[in-house]
Amino acid sequence: MKKKKGFTLAEILITLAIIGIVAAITLPSLLVNVNEKAWDAQKRALHARLAQAIGQMNALGGYGTYTEDAEGTATADTAAESFILDALSKVYKINNVCGPDKLSSCGIPSKITTYDAKSEIAFPSKMSELNSKLLNGLHWSGEDGDMADTKAAAFETVNGESIAVFYNPLCSSDTTATHYIQNKMCVNFVYDLNGAEGPNQVGKDVGFITALYNKNPVVVSPVPYSSDYTVVVPQYTDAADKTDAQTACKTMGEDLRLPDRDELASLFINAPLINNLTSNGYWSGSVDSLGTSGLAWGLHFNDGLRPRYARSLPIYVRCIVR
Repeated sequence: MKKKKGFTLAEILITLAIIGIVAAITLPSLLVNVNEKAWDAQKRALHARLAQAIGQMNALGGYGTYTEDAEGTATADTAAESFILDALSKVYKINNVCGPDKLSSCGIPSKITTYDAKSEIAFPSKMSELNSKLLNGLHWSGEDGDMADTKAAAFETVNGESIAVFYNPLCSSDTTATHYIQNKMCVNFVYDLNGAEGPNQVGKDVGFITALYNKNPVVVSPVPYSSDYTVVVPQYTDAADKTDAQTACKTMGEDLRLPDRDELASLFINAPLINNLTSNGYWSGSVDSLGTSGLAWGLHFNDGLRPRYARSLPIYVRCIVR
């Protein structure tokens, strides 16, 4: 008779223990990857829906009321809430609207972690808290529009997203001027894909979408790379042995590219949410009509000026994810 062989109880228990240890090590990272892929798909879908809705509007400016007294204190502020109720809700399905000072009723978290994961900040409740440089009062002489320190309102979508709306009723239609970007911003959405649930971190379940220009709006939702390119570079050079802004992003990763000038504006508007955009100036990938040997658009992150520079000028680069 052949002797039958099998595992002892001790061997089975040891094997199960090893499997448990391996699962405990690998499962969290697998879950993170699954969540990030789901968030990425949800972000793209949200951007597509909002861009389509905003494209159906005749104009983005002029909704609601915003007035100040002589001391600069707001005496009336219905702008963001009116934009949601009187404009956005006509072209976009909304479940619930929450006025200023009631953002949490729409699932907006009280605190969020910045994109660089180094700071936890209070969720901004008005324009100056989103970015104080938006209210520096800079715009070119004779240029229309300005920036009002309006309070944010919020709404919930049928898909469960919570979205805070930062609205500038005075936004400009000027898409071409080499001037400050502040008054080009009409609406900035800061969203949380799963409401107040975690991790409440920018770049994961929290992100932003920006609509620029009152008429013929451009809607962008750039996702920044984790850090700047480490040296200043020209926007373009034909020298084969030198890195320029056009090739810097490819050097850092095949899934990266230069932001265009409006995506760069969105990064400036939401810079405090990112938290490590520390350089005073960045290149965009948008060139002027003069082409390769001419000018390209940059942006000053210390004051919001959007100039056209000679493409040979060295400036910093912050790539975005394709």
